[in-house]
Amino acid sequence: MKLRPHLRVQQSRSAFAKGNARWTNLDLDPVPRHLRQWGPVSFISYWISDAFNAATWQFASSMMAVGLGWRDALIIIAISFFIISFVIAGNGAVGAIYHIPFPVIARASWGFWGSYIAIVSRVILALFWFAIQNVNGANAVRAMIGAIWPSFLTLKNDIPEGEGITTNGMVSYLIFWLVQLPFLCIHPNKLRWLFMVKSVLVPIAWIAIFIWAFVAESGGGLLQQKATVSGSKYSWLFLANMTSVLGNYATLSVNQSDFSRYSRVTAKWQLLYIPMLPIIFTFLSFIGIVASSAGYARYGGDTIPWDPIVLISHWSSRACRFFGAFSFALASLGVNISANSISAANDLTALAPGYINLRRGQIICGLLSWCLVPWKILVSAGNFLNFMSAYAIFLGPIAGIMLFDFWVLKDRKYDTLALYQIENPTYRYGGKWWWWWGVNWRAVLAFVVGVAPNLPGLINSVNSEIGVGVGVHPYQFGWLLGFVATSLVYVLVSMVFPAREALVEVAVMPEEVYDAREREDGDGSTDDQEKGEVREKVVS
Repeated sequence: MKLRPHLRVQQSRSAFAKGNARWTNLDLDPVPRHLRQWGPVSFISYWISDAFNAATWQFASSMMAVGLGWRDALIIIAISFFIISFVIAGNGAVGAIYHIPFPVIARASWGFWGSYIAIVSRVILALFWFAIQNVNGANAVRAMIGAIWPSFLTLKNDIPEGEGITTNGMVSYLIFWLVQLPFLCIHPNKLRWLFMVKSVLVPIAWIAIFIWAFVAESGGGLLQQKATVSGSKYSWLFLANMTSVLGNYATLSVNQSDFSRYSRVTAKWQLLYIPMLPIIFTFLSFIGIVASSAGYARYGGDTIPWDPIVLISHWSSRACRFFGAFSFALASLGVNISANSISAANDLTALAPGYINLRRGQIICGLLSWCLVPWKILVSAGNFLNFMSAYAIFLGPIAGIMLFDFWVLKDRKYDTLALYQIENPTYRYGGKWWWWWGVNWRAVLAFVVGVAPNLPGLINSVNSEIGVGVGVHPYQFGWLLGFVATSLVYVLVSMVFPAREALVEVAVMPEEVYDAREREDGDGSTDDQEKGEVREKVVS
């Protein structure tokens, strides 16, 4: 059954969809000059906003639980973000130069159909983590309501116990989802104001908690804790936890261009991430260590309150509980949009550009969060969460292929029009980056080489009863292994079996295509010589 015509998104104004509507719409087109509104302050606010979330607070908890000291944890976090900041900056620069999103950039290295491997891998992760982040946000909302209306926390539960959620939890989830919904309808170009607001309000609350931790308990006893493991066990734990940290932000190392495409400044500003990310994330993780340590010292109990909402729930001041929980609700809202909903929307748009744009894609993502019943996932499916965390082993190779394709093999030269149109008869197999039947077999081969060594360890992490022996060790540094191995294989195979038709002598920038389209639309005609020059550059 065909979808009704009125359900299609408008494509008539797309300069890149002329005769080729299958592969783009206005939201997938390169961002035109007048819509490039993100400057340095916007990008700094974006990353400060993204860093302030409960996951960053809890980075050190799992490391200290397995025997590492707090200093070891901070060193791992700093090194991990120093490494991944280069990848984020490198892939983000592509978006800042050509103003195109991740799904379109992937076509240059994977092929038009082959790019679906990268797109589907990313969208699955985005949809599930969006749903799970909703639960985290709902927990903060529950604490906010409990601070105002204490009896809400003991509200009679009418939901069966096996469902994994209580009545007050479901009400909180609904409230958080409804508050989040309007933001899903806002174009990413205008969301920088949300990130700016969050980058002011949330840091104030977290620094206040940091000060409280030292005033209340001088930082607590965890600051005296040292590593309880040594030798080879320490080394493997170091690598495994580094992989865990890298995995948390492996997604943004792939699709940073979904935001950098709106940049009005040069791509050099993407280098700002290299010093900024290690400093910010390491400091915020230190806040989590100190605050949790102080909470354990002051409130006692059998376990350390690594969950910030659990820590906040012990405070006697209802006002402090409310505003503390509000900061984490706002943190969940911001990171869910920046890391998940917009990424999912770009991917869904690329899969069906005739019927899905960014707004529809975000709304679909929001609706699917209910279908995925994330509260049951969090309660009853620990193995599934292990798998989702381990999913980063697929994103490391994807990031490596895209990074080295642009900076090494293509020498930073892309033909923007060729990323959208394949019906040009002068290109073999339908287009410059159509490759072979729409797939670049070199990228697929490199991807398999990078992922395969990690599969035994992945299986063991999902089901520990399946023994894999030493096969678990590659998985313990899976992101690094996958990224390095895939990048080396992809570059080597591409040099041994070069695709010369895929190289571009002179880059074709989106401005040239837009300018040519404006001249055509302006007076209905273009000088024949001028037409020929534009066509010659775009096609050759």
